[in-house]
Amino acid sequence: MIGVQIGEKHTYKDWNLILTSTDIDFPDPKTETVDVPGTDGELDFSEVLTGDISYKNRKISFEFEMVDRFANWKNKISEISNYLHGRKFNIILDDDPSFYYYGRITINNFKSNKSTGTITIEADVEPYKYDLYSSIENWLWDPFNFETGIINETNELQVNSELEVVIYGRRKKVVPIINCNSPENQMQVIFKNEAYNLSNGTQKILNIEICEGKNVLKFIGNGIISIEYRGGSL
Repeated sequence: MIGVQIGEKHTYKDWNLILTSTDIDFPDPKTETVDVPGTDGELDFSEVLTGDISYKNRKISFEFEMVDRFANWKNKISEISNYLHGRKFNIILDDDPSFYYYGRITINNFKSNKSTGTITIEADVEPYKYDLYSSIENWLWDPFNFETGIINETNELQVNSELEVVIYGRRKKVVPIINCNSPENQMQVIFKNEAYNLSNGTQKILNIEICEGKNVLKFIGNGIISIEYRGGSL
């Protein structure tokens, strides 16, 4: 039975809720325009700061029917509310298991109806849905989507003088976390023809952004590196 995984709970397996409808909004872009008198149109500064458009949160709404008897309505609602209402969770849809949404959950009191045994659960989530597994985590075949899935395996890579690492990015620009362990403490990474020194330990280099498509990082030195990247898609 198709349902939704919210945190550690599955709507059907744990609460006997049958998913009847799902509504996922697209996030509104954050725009910044200035109307200059005497000129045509407007000046658009929406992408000036980051070179890319940013988005507002998006809304998700799930409607369920209860399998339990009417007499169990109050207890079931209390159980679900105590776990969900007002809290933030990862949200994984059974029909889109390669990604998760993250945001705050509420139960819509006006749309939920005990006479028909329906409950509406809503979420205010971040604009992007995220890869279920990062590039340093062990991924599973079961939730992998062969049409949209991307496999990046960048955990504990051995660098012997030189190593080229390719990461395939999604829509969201992400500064990856790089962990370096070099006995000589003289590791470098080259990205878009710019070289950056790496210190031992975990670090972010803000000028290294994994963008949509193919990204190449070239490491110079000796040691072990890990690159933690988690893609985001609209």
